[in-house]
Formats: sequence, structure tokens, C-alpha cells
Amino acid sequence: MSLFRKPQPLAVLVVRDAHDVVAALRRALETAPDGERPGLERALVLAEESAGRPDAELRGRWVRRRLAAAGHEGPADSVEAIKILRQAEPGLTLLQAVTFAKEAAATEA
Repeated sequence: MSLFRKPQPLAVLVVRDAHDVVAALRRALETAPDGERPGLERALVLAEESAGRPDAELRGRWVRRRLAAAGHEGPADSVEAIKILRQAEPGLTLLQAVTFAKEAAATEA
């Protein structure tokens, strides 16, 4: 093990298809009958809101879900939370777990 290793990339990939969903809803809205329009318009607003969320917020929500599943109710960036997160996701390095936990704590504030 070397002290001068390259930093590892973050293990959690945020997959976003919200932009595709927004485009599909817009296409559906163009040809929708009057009865379907209100529902499609509301769905479009929700999809646009989701598409605009930053990756850090999505990772923060992911962390909070993992912690909640483990029964953790304290701060997301506590030592206990980081330990729980690493146990729940063994592939995470300590640096990654700390980074994600800080993102989760920042979105809680």
C-alpha cells in the first residue's frame, strides 16, 4: 500500500433520466386530449423540478435512505452514520462515505 496512491473516483453514480422523461411528457402533452392535459401538465412540472436537482442533493437523499434503512436517526455526518454507511455499502472508501455524509448533512440544514 502506497501513501501516494491516486484518489479513487466516487463509487456512487447518479443516474439521471429526468431530461428524457421531461421530453416524453412534452411530446405526450402536444397530442393529449383535454381530459389528460391537467395530469400531464402536473407530471411535467414535477419532472422538471427533479431534473433541476443537483447531484449532491440526490446523493444526500441516497445516504439518508441507507441510514434510515439501518435505523440511524442521528446526524448524517456523525461517526456512527459513516460507519453504518460503510457497512451498508462495503465498496465505499472512508473518503467517499465522509463526502457523501457531508452532502447529506448539508441538504438537511
